[in-house]
Amino acid sequence: MKEKKLIRKILYHVLVLGFGVIMIYPVLWMISGSFKDNAEILRGTLALIPKEPKLSNYATGWKGFGGTTFATFFRNSFFITVVATFGTVLSSSLVAYSLSRIRFRGRTFWFTCMLLTMMLPGQVIMIPQYLIYYRLGLVPGYVPLILPYFCGQAFFIYQMMQFMKGIPLELDEAAKIDGCSKYRIYSTIILPLLKPAVVTTVIIQFYWKWDDYMGPLLYLSRPQSYTASIAIKLFADSASVTDYGAMFAMSTLSLIPVFLIFLIFNRYLVQGIGTSGLKG
Repeated sequence: MKEKKLIRKILYHVLVLGFGVIMIYPVLWMISGSFKDNAEILRGTLALIPKEPKLSNYATGWKGFGGTTFATFFRNSFFITVVATFGTVLSSSLVAYSLSRIRFRGRTFWFTCMLLTMMLPGQVIMIPQYLIYYRLGLVPGYVPLILPYFCGQAFFIYQMMQFMKGIPLELDEAAKIDGCSKYRIYSTIILPLLKPAVVTTVIIQFYWKWDDYMGPLLYLSRPQSYTASIAIKLFADSASVTDYGAMFAMSTLSLIPVFLIFLIFNRYLVQGIGTSGLKG
């Protein structure tokens, strides 16, 4: 019996390790490609170790385009992502608190409307949203990329509502007896206890917004305002030679912020997902 368990354990770890290598290999190949020249990349070899490592790809990529360096593109991405993530956390937590802890007329109706928005693909509302922002004179600009996230995001609202079900209602009642308003209950009791769900929201929203390509493509027109995702795409030019080494180099650098966010808040992400389904 012990031998069978040992064999099963070994097979399990071998399979997991094999799937892990398959999943992470494209990322490793991209990082390796950032140190290769175009000729070696286009040969399509599976080797991860470059024959002649080239650090010049990073210098070439960092120069950017038209006098605009990648520092500007990364700064634009960071600004949009941080502000949009802050808006998502603030608005989604407020809406989740009102729908899960406050009794008011029409609560079920608005909750249903919120769930219905989760069923609409982004492509369906893309054109109407663009027309609205265009007629308001907000195109081109950053406002269309940030403003919607201050109005709540259905996915994160629902996630926070599920997490709040694990917070006893007696805490709200005790705070009311002490004279706390709804806003103070939210800021001093609910929000601190919501930390795992908030961190989960920060990680996921940061990742989604940092990698967003279609939004900046629609609403930004000046190269100085481009995000990193748009700038990386500009390395692929059908009218001339594509500099794959520089493109892979900047793609590798663009992974660092997301990786750091995930690495720092990983334990909160696991806790937030694990407890979001608890019932109060």
